Amino acid sequence: MKLFHKNQKPDNRKEFSIDSLGIDTGSWFQVFSACLGKMMAIQTACSEQVVKGQNWNVDFSEGVISFGSQKYPLQFIGSEAISSNTWLWGWENINGFPEKILQTALRTKELGERFKLEPLTTAEFALDDTFNGHNLSIVTCGMADKYCYYRGPHGGGAIFVAFSGVPDSVFAPVDVQNFVSITTKCIQQVHVDHKIFVESFLLWNHTEYEWKQQTLIAHFQQDLNIEFEHAGEFIRICSIKTVL
Repeated sequence: MKLFHKNQKPDNRKEFSIDSLGIDTGSWFQVFSACLGKMMAIQTACSEQVVKGQNWNVDFSEGVISFGSQKYPLQFIGSEAISSNTWLWGWENINGFPEKILQTALRTKELGERFKLEPLTTAEFALDDTFNGHNLSIVTCGMADKYCYYRGPHGGGAIFVAFSGVPDSVFAPVDVQNFVSITTKCIQQVHVDHKIFVESFLLWNHTEYEWKQQTLIAHFQQDLNIEFEHAGEFIRICSIKTVL
């Protein structure tokens, strides 16, 4: 994969698809980097427009999650257990849940088998800073279409569910200010491939861009210049600013 391309523009007629991004789909680091921007934008909008700090409730037999009086169809992703400090994928289905609420988890496993991504195909493993419910849900929903996710804490740990049926505005493109805010927060707090993160986020956002040497110019209503630099083997953002 080339690091910098001159005058590159994404084909925005196509929907975001993890296996058409030109990344190494066998690398957790690259797949996670590609999913993170999209999901942070979706999760932020979902928190503001759907969850809104309301009480939550899950009914697995009905297959719904509720926030206040509103119900949304759910898919069970998996769970974290405090006592064993482990993650367990929903597709292992030790609870005997209806198969209809395991389809997203099963699809994630299928993609994991195709991409040879061990974290997506190993039923149970120890939690750490890289492999935990949030990051696994980010990849699960990031590789899917129009899903949010929610962490539901309980006495023994937490469940993670994906859910759909929310307003389309939750999945709407973000403006330049929100793009900068999400990008800055993510690269400061999470270890990601900056270039893959930015290009994938722009592709999902349907924002055209081009490269001029080591500067990516994203064409929002106001152009955004993102300058990259080499730091050893790592390529990182060194400047991000709008163009007046």
